[in-house]
Amino acid sequence: MKYSKVFIESFGYELAPVVVTSDELEARLEPLYKTLHFTPGQLQALTGIRERRWWEPGFQLSKGAVAAGKKALSAAGVPASEIGALLYTGVCRERFEPATACRVAAGLGISGNVAVLDLSNACLGVLNGILEVANRIELGQIRAGLVVSCESAREINDIMIARMLEDRSMENFASSLATLTGGSGAVAVLLTDGSFSKSGRRRLRGGLTQAAPEHHALCLWGITPDGKGGFAQSMSTDAVSVMNYGVELGRRTWEQFLPEVGWGEHDVDRVVCHQVGSAHQSAILKTLGIPLQKDFTSYEFLGNMGTVSLPLTAALADERDVLSEGDRVALLGIGSGLNCLMLGVDW
Repeated sequence: MKYSKVFIESFGYELAPVVVTSDELEARLEPLYKTLHFTPGQLQALTGIRERRWWEPGFQLSKGAVAAGKKALSAAGVPASEIGALLYTGVCRERFEPATACRVAAGLGISGNVAVLDLSNACLGVLNGILEVANRIELGQIRAGLVVSCESAREINDIMIARMLEDRSMENFASSLATLTGGSGAVAVLLTDGSFSKSGRRRLRGGLTQAAPEHHALCLWGITPDGKGGFAQSMSTDAVSVMNYGVELGRRTWEQFLPEVGWGEHDVDRVVCHQVGSAHQSAILKTLGIPLQKDFTSYEFLGNMGTVSLPLTAALADERDVLSEGDRVALLGIGSGLNCLMLGVDW
């Protein structure tokens, strides 16, 4: 995939207000820790995450997406009337129907001749949304499009903590550990054809996708029968296999991605990856031969926010001048399924 006239015009994001430390989660799990003879500090030691953020109970996902969207539009000075496509790309959605994007569009004042839809692909949702909008811009169908997402980890964490206290087995702890990394946040990415600004910054060069769907059962989150005639949320993750197979998929994607966007292995100045934790970061960078100093992370204080993590981390890096004009930046996404998507941007 190659692009010649697509730009990441601006970012907008919203941080959830409730800070939840790993120590606080471990305090709730104290009976489990006693049963398994764990010492406090295991969660941060295993993941590198000291805290994450959650929304207040009952928070509407569309509200977070609208707030992030308004910031992205305002930062670029692009009016809502110019948006030709609005995609909501979160794992978390408000209802089966209508599309959560409809409520977001209403909140942003976007209507008329515009495509409004949801798109979902685990943690790759926003990156997939960027490609969908980029294709429309490259074809000349629209001048600008907005990709938004809002994720919430509070509810599934409360559910899984309760189950871990009921079933205090090592097996259940291992399959539930990834849930405890979950954070909450909202993000918006505004893409344009460059006609709204003459800066020429953040041009999307292209990208590459690879899939290994034989591993689709390694990470599962959804609604399942509760055995009592109803349904309840559940989440389970084979974290070791997700990392091993995901890193291998990342290696294969990286080898094809670099020539696709016209870069050599030493041409990439900075990378931003999906924010899973310290073990995943170390494994993927080592496998791809990327020096640690080229990466920028947020998982230590924001946790894993699913689709929101990578673009929000890129926004923070841009805001803090970690990503500079002229940098060749690789956005490296790996999502359960397993799917991998890498994008190259001339920052």
